[in-house]
Amino acid sequence: MSDWKPASDADAAKRRAAMLRRIRNYLESEQVLEVDTPALSFAAGSEPNIESLVVRSELSPDRRLFLHTSPEFFMKRLLAAGYPDIYSVCRVFRDGEVGRRHQPEFTMLEWYRLGFGLSDIIEDTCLLISNALQLADPSVDRLDYAEAFRQYAALDPIHASIDELASCVHADEDLRRSLGDDRGAWLDLVLSVKVVAKFASDRLTVIAHYPASQAALARLCPADQQVADRFEVFFGEEELANGYVELTDVDEQKRRMEDEVARREKSGKAVNPIDTSLLAALQSGLPQCAGVAVGVERLQMAFDRADDIANVVTFVFGQEND
Repeated sequence: MSDWKPASDADAAKRRAAMLRRIRNYLESEQVLEVDTPALSFAAGSEPNIESLVVRSELSPDRRLFLHTSPEFFMKRLLAAGYPDIYSVCRVFRDGEVGRRHQPEFTMLEWYRLGFGLSDIIEDTCLLISNALQLADPSVDRLDYAEAFRQYAALDPIHASIDELASCVHADEDLRRSLGDDRGAWLDLVLSVKVVAKFASDRLTVIAHYPASQAALARLCPADQQVADRFEVFFGEEELANGYVELTDVDEQKRRMEDEVARREKSGKAVNPIDTSLLAALQSGLPQCAGVAVGVERLQMAFDRADDIANVVTFVFGQEND
């Protein structure tokens, strides 16, 4: 018989609802407009480490549809069309992600602020998270990515070789074969094993200026093209937020997408259609802005001091009826 009962109780749902009210109250006090965007699209993100869920529809039998992994592309089209500061709270979908901290379907909070630079959006994010978590001590530890690596891993992340990164985490041959020459994956591993593990457990820590190779959709730092205006926020070892000053150069965005498609193809992953509507929006003119994505379940896990996402969601993947 199928296990029909929810994974968490009504008290967890009440805490979630109260946390979402605090989030909305903060954003509305900042005059940020809540918007809604489609979950289905004919295009998908090209990032090699994120997989989209594919949907078939009788309305389009010859074309694949994708459930969005983030509302980002649609929200940027809104900004390019003249919308003010905006935010969205929506369900998103990522294939292949399940475990204590991941579900293939989860809730994302994403927001964009016009005219914000890196320091502005970091401060905004820390204020929102502090409000959401009702932190008694709102102090924040802030480090540059390279500084954090030098301090906690004794490495220069910009120039360290893959062999140096692998040696830092005492990688065995199986791990070396698994990650191969994916420098970004090695940097992420060192970050999680050697750097994040040293963060204070009772406060927020911000890591800013990720290497340009990990820029994602971020612009490169005007003062140093080796790094991107990208940051992440952690509470203890838990990553809560990923944000950046947005890339507005359509030619650079297209080049990055094509590079990611080539990397997906090389690794044997599905090649998805590039979102040409996003490129058209950038071509028309995306205003200077910064955006942030936060997993709502991750926030509640931090608030509840839960170590399993099952404690903060109503149903976990695989619980549905046979």
